[in-house]
Amino acid sequence: MNKTLPEGLALVRDVLAQFDHQQPAGSVIFAVPFPLLQAVGQALHGRKGFYLAAQNCYHEEKGAYTGEVSAPMLASVGAEYVILGHSERRQYFRENNEQLARKVNLAFQHQLTPIFCCGEPLHVRERGAHMAHVARQLRAALFHLEEADFRRLVIAYEPVWAIGTGKTATTDQAQEMHAAIRALIARRYSRDTAEHIPILYGGSCNAQNAPELFSQPDVDGGLIGGASLKPDEFAAIIRAARA
Repeated sequence: MNKTLPEGLALVRDVLAQFDHQQPAGSVIFAVPFPLLQAVGQALHGRKGFYLAAQNCYHEEKGAYTGEVSAPMLASVGAEYVILGHSERRQYFRENNEQLARKVNLAFQHQLTPIFCCGEPLHVRERGAHMAHVARQLRAALFHLEEADFRRLVIAYEPVWAIGTGKTATTDQAQEMHAAIRALIARRYSRDTAEHIPILYGGSCNAQNAPELFSQPDVDGGLIGGASLKPDEFAAIIRAARA
């Protein structure tokens, strides 16, 4: 929950200017607050490799849910992706896996690509239950999908204990969890699907640690938080990503 409309547009334009109409090596997705979606989408128009995402959607398509925003509304203003299950949504708004499964279904129905977040809090990590915790999140919210739909997902691993704390999972910890997620997908679907799915790292990734994190074989990019609010730093992270 950052940036007014003028501030948000200035941030996006500052990042775009650093690429001077060049296409980035990977996909760059700006996930902006609801009021900024249409204007940022217009700023991104025609820029190859840059895409628009919403930060959330509601788990119903329409109805008497004052203040909520639906998947078809997001699609109608040009969003192409939507973040679902972010740790802050789970923690502060008590979103559960049943609701998230419904959100995933609605996103697909309206041609939005879900960026599905999973991850463990500190107490789960400390007792060594982090692998099982993340596996439960994926099974409960995603494994009802047919393989063709599942292949359209993006998954983001968030070690909750490393978000906004300045702590970062070591490259070995990040790689270990990403590899475990990929192996779980291979067992449920296929090795080909597991290799096809982008798995992003989302725990205090910044310009300094991004190159090492992104060098890991199962870390396909980042879900960037605070560092994305600084144009120079965000651009450096983008350059660290591999195609």
